[in-house]
Amino acid sequence: MTHEHQHDGHSHSHPHDHDHEHPVTDTGAAVDLQIPDAELSPGELGRRSFLRRAGLLGVGAAAAAGMGALGGLGTGTAQARRPGGAGPGAPASLMWLAGDHHIHTQYSPDAQYLVSQQVGQGARYGLDWMVITDHGGAAHQKFDVEVTHADVVAARAQNARTLVFQGVEWNIPAAEHGTVFVAPGDGDVALLKEFEGSYDGSVKGATASNAANEALARDGLAFLGTAVQQGRVADALMLANHPARKGLDSPHEIRGWRDTAPTIAVGMEGAPGHQAAAIPGPGHATNGRGYYDSSPSADSFAAYPRESYLTYGGFDWMTATVGGLWDSLLAEGKPWWITANSDSHQVYQDTFAPGPGVHATTGSRGAPVDTGAPIPSYGDFWPGYYSRTVVGATDFSYGAVMAGIRAGRMYVVHGGLIGGLSAQVTGGGAAPATLGGTTMVNGGNDVELQVDVQLARRPNQHGDVPRLRKVDVVVGSITGAVGDQDSFLAPDTTVTASYEVPANASGTFTIRHRFGRRRRPFYVRLRGSDGNRTAPGLLGAAVDPAGPAVDALGNADPWTDLWFYTNPIFVLPR
Repeated sequence: MTHEHQHDGHSHSHPHDHDHEHPVTDTGAAVDLQIPDAELSPGELGRRSFLRRAGLLGVGAAAAAGMGALGGLGTGTAQARRPGGAGPGAPASLMWLAGDHHIHTQYSPDAQYLVSQQVGQGARYGLDWMVITDHGGAAHQKFDVEVTHADVVAARAQNARTLVFQGVEWNIPAAEHGTVFVAPGDGDVALLKEFEGSYDGSVKGATASNAANEALARDGLAFLGTAVQQGRVADALMLANHPARKGLDSPHEIRGWRDTAPTIAVGMEGAPGHQAAAIPGPGHATNGRGYYDSSPSADSFAAYPRESYLTYGGFDWMTATVGGLWDSLLAEGKPWWITANSDSHQVYQDTFAPGPGVHATTGSRGAPVDTGAPIPSYGDFWPGYYSRTVVGATDFSYGAVMAGIRAGRMYVVHGGLIGGLSAQVTGGGAAPATLGGTTMVNGGNDVELQVDVQLARRPNQHGDVPRLRKVDVVVGSITGAVGDQDSFLAPDTTVTASYEVPANASGTFTIRHRFGRRRRPFYVRLRGSDGNRTAPGLLGAAVDPAGPAVDALGNADPWTDLWFYTNPIFVLPR
């Protein structure tokens, strides 16, 4: 088979053994669970039956539910928008908005900045949306939810071109941390305060890994789902943060969160924050990138290998391992998405130090103090400075961003490696579908993927113009529900093809890849790199010949090891 790379108006054909696809469509009434089976046409009923058998019904239903509930939620103070990294060929109905869902302030016991400082810096570095997520706990729940709200409202007024959400970094009972955030509205403060008081692992003394605490986490997610259904808030989402850092988020817990509340618990950080933590220098000698430098504890999931406690090209082991935990969820047809963010607490080489406040007794560290000298031991970047989650939204509003996250219309990028991206699967007479989408194609027809990558044209915050050197196409079979809820392998997932970007390429780099005639359901996701540091994947070179290399403790410069990842597109032959 022949595949084409197109760039600068020219195309080059390369022989290859594998086929590729283009983004596809929604499956209509079959995935709308508010429509009873009896009201479907025979064709729609057959489609729904197929999705049920494959364990895929939630793929379309979650996205449809999000769009229906939130498409009209207004922007509040935000009145304008920036492109946010839209790639050529993106559907005309979408705008691509860059954001960060994991940001800390003086209201966390280990952070220091004012809300206005974090939002102002995020806006300076090009973010369209941000979530303030201070650590949950007794002092935060008692003192901080209302005062944070006042600061967020003020930040919205000061940054009218930026959507600012209020949330909390939830201490997930029996597990790690997670971002929980809600759409702005009359009930947002009361709901966040009640949620934290009733379901935060620190507040409730429920951090140990046991069945009762795991149940409390699921109850918390169910509470959020009920609150949305009852109209207490227009929407709520949960994303698991740094999921492999301490080995606390077991596979069965992740599956349990998603299955308990599939429109609330929708994904995890594919790449953690703290990306400056292992830059060589004072205070960083034993740090892992992302502060991934822990060892297993009594609460860790025992089956996780030691390599899971490290990052790979700045990405979490669950995401970086082709055929690993993330792929095992996608192979079930579970819509479980990845993000990237700053987790900004204290910014590398910043001159500010924590204020004099005592968080435990006041809920605040006070305003930070400018020391006048750079502090190299810090391990974070400002929001938008290095990591971005780019969301395809139908308009510039809080509701549209949340709906885009729920639908999986997202890609993540480090260090300005690319300027934008669009991907579509077409074939079998189906309409195109983009990231996070699902299409049903006639099994006897060719399925094709088209990817348009806008190459970087301007220097990043390190002063470099990054060069994308390759794009990988990762494909896995959708095999349906697993018997073992602690499975974290997807043996049918591999890097199906790698495309080299010519050294003289500029503007837009286009890939067209045919999958040919496919009889079984599958998904496709994308990954790209500057090519500076690669190694065979953890499951072997036959699965991933040139994946991200492990990040060395105390010696991982994030600017010389840049990657982007996309969320998948699901393809269902019929």
